[in-house]
Amino acid sequence: MSPGLPRPLLDGLRFAESPRWRDDRLWFSDIFADRVMTVDESGRAEVVVELTHGERPSGLGFLPDGRLLIANLNEPTLLRLETTGKVVVHADLSQLAVGGLNDMVVDDRGRAYVGSMGTHSNAEPRPVDADGVVILVEPDGSARVVAERLDAPNGPALLDGGNTYVVAEFPAQRLTAYDRGPDGSLSARRPWADLAPGSADGIAADPAGGIWCASPWTSDCRRVIEGGAVADVVDFTGRMPLACAVGGHDGRTLFVLSCLGGAEAIAARTCTSVIETVRLAP
Repeated sequence: MSPGLPRPLLDGLRFAESPRWRDDRLWFSDIFADRVMTVDESGRAEVVVELTHGERPSGLGFLPDGRLLIANLNEPTLLRLETTGKVVVHADLSQLAVGGLNDMVVDDRGRAYVGSMGTHSNAEPRPVDADGVVILVEPDGSARVVAERLDAPNGPALLDGGNTYVVAEFPAQRLTAYDRGPDGSLSARRPWADLAPGSADGIAADPAGGIWCASPWTSDCRRVIEGGAVADVVDFTGRMPLACAVGGHDGRTLFVLSCLGGAEAIAARTCTSVIETVRLAP
């Protein structure tokens, strides 16, 4: 059975990215509005925190006690939202980051895998010497690089009960996998899927081990299985899907965050974003 058609959930956003389903709500960054928000399945939205000191939110995750972690696009720091509402620096990654921070995934022990995009512009020819990295940040804020030579690492996911880490190399149009050790280290780098002619900005793993890829270049969201076969495609003609998450009350809703206006509007920061939902087959 194929997925259903996209249904609107929330509009009027500046640049929605990095969705995470938690506590019966979708959490996401509205990047150009410098805020983190939530929306429930009825479309009721709330602002969780507004960043007012020059920070810009991107990847999101949670510590075991529920405190929110936020990757800061404007400088290489990982932020933490305290229960008091105060935003503090969880980890200063300036000595490890190569280029700006982007998306991340946080495991159930509070270890954050933060992508640092490297020094190459997406408009440049793809380099042989891609220099993006993945930084592992422990719950106490200590950090180390656990993967190197990645082409602008973006959307991440954990598979196989957390034993496999997968990251989207967006310009290179591929998903790359690693084994994850007990100490959080990554090893055994290998291709997980070649996505061309599609791409993957944000990604989301589903319970069956597939990965949904938000593919802005083809205006769709594709479910890919290991090896690269495309199992399902949801069309988003007229918008640019940037990120997705699987959640909802029964775990069978795909939330897709799309940009209206295209790459030029993103560069000029004049774009708007919408969130849509797609019901997935049982």
